[in-house]
Amino acid sequence: MSKTILSSVVITHDVGLHARPSVKLTKLAKGFASTIEIAVSADGPWIDAKSIVKVMAMKAKQGSTLHMRATGEDAQVAVDALTELVARDFDETGHAA
Repeated sequence: MSKTILSSVVITHDVGLHARPSVKLTKLAKGFASTIEIAVSADGPWIDAKSIVKVMAMKAKQGSTLHMRATGEDAQVAVDALTELVARDFDETGHAA
């Protein structure tokens, strides 16, 4: 039985979860078998982290807390990887948007 893994991280990227960061997040999420959802509130609404359209539509701004949850065999690894990606500023620190 799979348990749900939760995490949260503050978005520090200067444009928030916009085009490039959204693509990086969804591309990473698609590499995992688990169901992965994200939200800007711990109460939801939760959206599919593997959907670029839905991730971009949430318009999470800089300073927002991004909540993540994953269920499946690789849920812990998935949540850890996604949390680290956001914490690393989507590997774009110092990059002008």
